[in-house]
Amino acid sequence: MLLKKKGFLFMGLLLTLALAAISAGAAQYQGGGPGGPGGRRGPMSPDDRLKQMTKDFDLTADQQAKIKPILVDQQKQMDDLRNNSSGDRQSMRGQMMKIQQDTNTQIRALLDDKQKDKFDQMEKDRQARMQNRRGGPGGPGGPGGDNQGGPPPQN
Repeated sequence: MLLKKKGFLFMGLLLTLALAAISAGAAQYQGGGPGGPGGRRGPMSPDDRLKQMTKDFDLTADQQAKIKPILVDQQKQMDDLRNNSSGDRQSMRGQMMKIQQDTNTQIRALLDDKQKDKFDQMEKDRQARMQNRRGGPGGPGGPGGDNQGGPPPQN
């Protein structure tokens, strides 16, 4: 009888471990880990961003040489902001948006007209994705953030 109980206990433990391994794998596949279909976590490096921009906009070598220091500077500013933040997420978010806008302005100035059109469209798409992810203006639920569901209130 004791042997039977130990057997059931052992089988239960194996089943629990198997389920834990399956759920961890499923979470990673759903974007719970780096490289999954949900995309990478954290910001891209300046080199990776430059490679992506070169592919997206067909940048010349001269444009790449001018854009890379802009991306490196942006990353440094963002890192400094994250490391030195006072915990005020709203203030930090506003400062990050300003850094992003400044970077976009500098990069856009180096693009030709065809590249600018594509850059502008990609930026609109990025902002729309961010808006949808936040649930509307001001974050989840709308401008005040206290509307937990449904469309944002109309002003």
